[in-house]
Amino acid sequence: MQQSPGFENPNLSLVCKLNKALYGLKQAPRQWFDRLKSTLLHLGFSASKCDPSLFVFKDTSHIVYLLVYVDDIIITGSSVNLVQQFTVKIHSNFSLKQLGKLDYFLGIEVKTLTDGSILLTQGKYIRDLLQKTKMAKA
Repeated sequence: MQQSPGFENPNLSLVCKLNKALYGLKQAPRQWFDRLKSTLLHLGFSASKCDPSLFVFKDTSHIVYLLVYVDDIIITGSSVNLVQQFTVKIHSNFSLKQLGKLDYFLGIEVKTLTDGSILLTQGKYIRDLLQKTKMAKA
């Protein structure tokens, strides 16, 4: 914490008391994203021009994609070692909890097929919606 602008006191250990948790402040998510973005740019990622939550790292032979949604991050790429290296570097700046292989994100099921390809479906979302509206047997 630092003293607020306009709060002039030579004792630098004095700060304002927060009556709300930091995550309760409206600017906290934006500050977190700005810090994450600057960290990723420092690591060599570039921000997508089409989607501000997508970051891409390219070198001569590999590519890594990092997608951010609120406080969830999906990271994938053409090199498992490179993905792991970036995960370690990001973890040194942020608290990460790795949830393993991606199987569900934002209402989209992610299934890896036997040939290595990926199938994206919204079957679970549709089934849940049909249950909710009592139309599952329609």
